[in-house]
Amino acid sequence: MTRVESVELRRVRLPLVHEFQTSSHAKRFLEHILVALTATDGTVGWGEIASPSGPFYSAETVESCWAVARDHLAPLVLGADWDHPADLAAVLAKVRGNQFARAGFDMAAWALWSSAQGVPLASALGGTRATVEAGVSLGIEPTVDDLLTQVRARVAEGYRRVKLKIAPGWDVEPVRAVRAAFPSVPLHVDANGAYGKSDLPLLVKLDGLGLLMIEQPYAPRTLADLADLQRQLDTPICLDESVEELDDLVTALRLGAGRILNIKVSRMGGLTTAVRAHDLAVEHGVPVWCGGMHEFGIGRAANVALSALPGFTLPSDVSGSDKYYARDVTTTPIVATDGLVEVPAAAGLGRSPDLDFVQANTVARWHSQSS
Repeated sequence: MTRVESVELRRVRLPLVHEFQTSSHAKRFLEHILVALTATDGTVGWGEIASPSGPFYSAETVESCWAVARDHLAPLVLGADWDHPADLAAVLAKVRGNQFARAGFDMAAWALWSSAQGVPLASALGGTRATVEAGVSLGIEPTVDDLLTQVRARVAEGYRRVKLKIAPGWDVEPVRAVRAAFPSVPLHVDANGAYGKSDLPLLVKLDGLGLLMIEQPYAPRTLADLADLQRQLDTPICLDESVEELDDLVTALRLGAGRILNIKVSRMGGLTTAVRAHDLAVEHGVPVWCGGMHEFGIGRAANVALSALPGFTLPSDVSGSDKYYARDVTTTPIVATDGLVEVPAAAGLGRSPDLDFVQANTVARWHSQSS
């Protein structure tokens, strides 16, 4: 039986080494919330709330997650008795929605529990791999030449797949240029829901460029329209924002709204739901990969552990920390070598926070202890 006796939240801000532009907004820095759960025996588990700062990818923001974590999730966790992280996830589910906020606590619970069990997080989740294939995600650049420079650098580093962000006005031309320059590189595009049914002719053009997938071309709640689109394209549609709950995945599978699933720990409320989504996708023959939210080393390590599960047959967004940050919050950063990332073999998360560096970059802190 595990009982959490204290919860600590830290808002940590790190600058990005390269501005990242999507169809909705640009990012020059990331501010995430680190969650530390301390059990009565002194074991500590760390998690990360990797929500965006603004309500563009989802309705959640750093501000909303901070309030929900402090005022609702922490009180639920403090003093609760649980045998397995799934038990605590059921307690956290009393808070509806707020997947990013819940994911940080769920991740911390898994890190704490696997540490106490003396097993690596990947093994606790059901992982079977010692290394995972890493892809890289590239944002919208000022010019096509700038994009080609970025692709060239990442291909030289050995990444196994390149994802290109697209948006109306930045789609067929840059993608065609990248495909012409790198004809054999596995390539896919991500629209973050920026297109609609009237854009079918454009999407058909992308369909002819030999892509691995077209990720989330339509808005999240348009599963019926996505199913119609998939029937008209040879390229698999990959669902991202459309799947927040397991019921969303069940609906998508029944409709045939996509042939690939991007599983994001943050988007789905934590590792507990992510594993269940993996199992359901495998049952239906749908390949999955782990998407990212530019996580710091805590969340990135959890993503690597999840990617060790057998159904993750496509390269995941678990690129090296140095792709985004000059220095990460963990004492040992995630490193990609020839497109492969080692799955941490130490008990628990396999990564420890650099507490001095975390403190130096903390912009807000909150702590509570059970009475």
